[in-house]
Amino acid sequence: MSAGEIRRVIIIGAGQAGGEAAQRLRQGGFTGDITLIGEEPSAPYQRPPLSKKYLAGELSMDRLLLRPPTVYTEEGVAFLSSVRAVWIDRASQRVRLEGGREIPYDALVLATGARPRKLPLAGADLDGVHLFRTAADVDAIRPRFNAGAKLIVVGAGYIGLEVAAVARQHGLDVTVIETAVRPLARVTSPEVAGFFLDEHTRQGVRFVLGGQPAVIKGQAEVTGVALTDGTELPADLVISGIGITPETTLAQQCNLAVDNGVTTDKHCRTSDPNIFAIGDCARRPMSYYGDRVQRLESVHNAVEGGRIVANAILGKEAYAEETPWFWSDQYDLKLQIAGLFQDYDHVVLRGAIADRAFAAFYYKGDQIIAVDAINKPGEFLGVKTLIQRKLTIAPADIEDASRPMKELVAAARPL
Repeated sequence: MSAGEIRRVIIIGAGQAGGEAAQRLRQGGFTGDITLIGEEPSAPYQRPPLSKKYLAGELSMDRLLLRPPTVYTEEGVAFLSSVRAVWIDRASQRVRLEGGREIPYDALVLATGARPRKLPLAGADLDGVHLFRTAADVDAIRPRFNAGAKLIVVGAGYIGLEVAAVARQHGLDVTVIETAVRPLARVTSPEVAGFFLDEHTRQGVRFVLGGQPAVIKGQAEVTGVALTDGTELPADLVISGIGITPETTLAQQCNLAVDNGVTTDKHCRTSDPNIFAIGDCARRPMSYYGDRVQRLESVHNAVEGGRIVANAILGKEAYAEETPWFWSDQYDLKLQIAGLFQDYDHVVLRGAIADRAFAAFYYKGDQIIAVDAINKPGEFLGVKTLIQRKLTIAPADIEDASRPMKELVAAARPL
């Protein structure tokens, strides 16, 4: 079906990706029907602040919203909240909702996101044991999130460490259990991981590294976590931060290609040309990394996916991709990441770790492929530019912190 024949678009998933797609379609001149379907009661909102300022009580729900709810009505977007799509009929191009209602589409966008992994332990359903993905999850945590409470965080990824940081700042007694030998083991280098381990330890967080929880203790409510080595840790509150799983149930039911996410081409089109997939649920080729098909969990990927799919539906020129970027706030530390560090073969540090302001540059051969910049926004922006323009800088120049990053970027050489 050509762009001019598309009159009805359904977007399943009202998170950042789905909201962005609806907005970009309207702003791009699409005049047909747009139906945005979300399982949560709220209009699309930001998730990153959930483990930071929303958990800390510094942001209210209305400030998390990406756009005021009235905008969807004003722009003619039919927003269906607290509704679940249960079936896709590809032959007749219809989506069935819980309760039986069916809605036809010409183009369908899957923005179904991901679901948090539940702790695979006895006791995981006890009162006081929580997942961490939605605003409702945070709201459920708050009654126990009090100074002096014993919190156990299972998982030392970004979410787990952000929650730990907020908890310490609010006076909770915090223990982080991580099966790996260091925090952030899957997402950064040993150098950066060691820095964050030291920082959290200095702030009073206890770590059980290489630890394996065996069972969550308690009767009606949680009282502790027992490890496989027999250690028992008391707890008033347990938060699972062991990652997410892409939500591909609908895609699998209608036999779309799925492999750790819904597989798409560079235009976010699935194995069905009338169905697209974006955000946490989707895998697409990354143009700056040899078109390697990758699933990214980030605001950047959600926003970019919404823009790519809008251009594809509108029949416009392909949206120009950006360098992938991410961030994490912990205490007074802002970690900004540009690029994908996987497959790096050596790391070059710029600045002193002891100053709590430095950057780790990841190289693959002579090529800079990513940076972790801690309180170093110039280095973050510099590497975004380098990857975007396919340029690189010699390690010896990077290590010379006396030379401004802008100067180094201006003198960078092509790959």
